[in-house]
Amino acid sequence: MSDIKYQISVAAPGWKKILPEYKKIIENALAEIPGKGEVSILLTNDEEIRSLNKKFRGKDNATNVLSFPQDETGMLGDIALALETLEREAGEQEKSFSDHFTHLFVHGVLHLMSYDHETDAEQNEMEALEVKILKQLGISNPYK
Repeated sequence: MSDIKYQISVAAPGWKKILPEYKKIIENALAEIPGKGEVSILLTNDEEIRSLNKKFRGKDNATNVLSFPQDETGMLGDIALALETLEREAGEQEKSFSDHFTHLFVHGVLHLMSYDHETDAEQNEMEALEVKILKQLGISNPYK
């Protein structure tokens, strides 16, 4: 059981229309992620995430999720998720928007907890944990 606290900022109004249950999904996911700390969540659009991606990663494109780990005691970090990119990817991958959002949210939180996928070993470890957490949430393996 997790002890991760959170705060959510909704910067793009489409989130409340497309995924009105976003808060419950976040709470359920955090309950399954082992860990402790605080996370700040920004539900935004492609324009803002592109700006963040360019500013902090030097990449001038929108992406689905960005994670910004923090060194501050008790603070895991910040996560930003882009509505339009998630919608497009969910459609392309023939997944429900809710399941895709949950997967990328879990993925982002694990990045805040120092999980990564730079090497095959890191990728295998991170994906296995994602699959386990998603299974507990009733979501099938997104990597199949």
